[in-house]
Amino acid sequence: MSGIRALHLKLQYSGTETPAVNISDLTVEPGEFMAIMGESGSGKTSLLRLIAGLENPDEGDIYIGGEWMNNTPVGRRPVQMIFQSLALWPHLKVMDERGYSNLSFPLKVRRWTQAQIVDRVRGVSNRVGLKEELYSRRPNELSGGERQRVALARAMVTESKMFLMDEPLSSLDPISRPKMRTEIRRLHDELGATTVYVTHNGVDARDMADRIAVMQNGRIIRVGTYADLTSATADPYVRLLLSSF
Repeated sequence: MSGIRALHLKLQYSGTETPAVNISDLTVEPGEFMAIMGESGSGKTSLLRLIAGLENPDEGDIYIGGEWMNNTPVGRRPVQMIFQSLALWPHLKVMDERGYSNLSFPLKVRRWTQAQIVDRVRGVSNRVGLKEELYSRRPNELSGGERQRVALARAMVTESKMFLMDEPLSSLDPISRPKMRTEIRRLHDELGATTVYVTHNGVDARDMADRIAVMQNGRIIRVGTYADLTSATADPYVRLLLSSF
């Protein structure tokens, strides 16, 4: 399993007075599920994009599995990112055994055979509870929970064991959200994955994460378990942030 380390990491967008990310040291241990929490604009998504390679740091270093990643392009980093919007291709079916589709695309570009793709997609679909009867549909014909399962399956088909998730449950209804929280954590454990999960929701962090990193103004101000960060002796701001749900 691979972990993540960010050292002296800084990112400042043009025209802004303060860095979006300004982190001295953050370590996500191999096999850990870490939640990143903070108010809007605190730098959570920017940090995730730096790890994924979608942004280049102005300063500092990113290591994945002990390997320096700064010059490694996004497509060659051993991570899969699930965006808040889910970023499904609207014109493609969920799965097409012969052509390009949301689930087959990542494997076709890796030159997998049709038989390999079908076998892999069916296996992953079963794990995330995605029914094969949905394969012929396009994203706009799916419910929020079904789209979420497609996004999870697409991230998993490449056999990656490192996931970056940016508020992936924000569009789900109150009934579906707890079920998907349970599924994401179960899949994390089954795969032996390393997961970094950005959320505004204290329940998401409490129910899924091993540890929580709290960001404020681009900095990591506290890292610990939910119990540690909400105890009577914890920082009042952190305690309020995690319990305001």
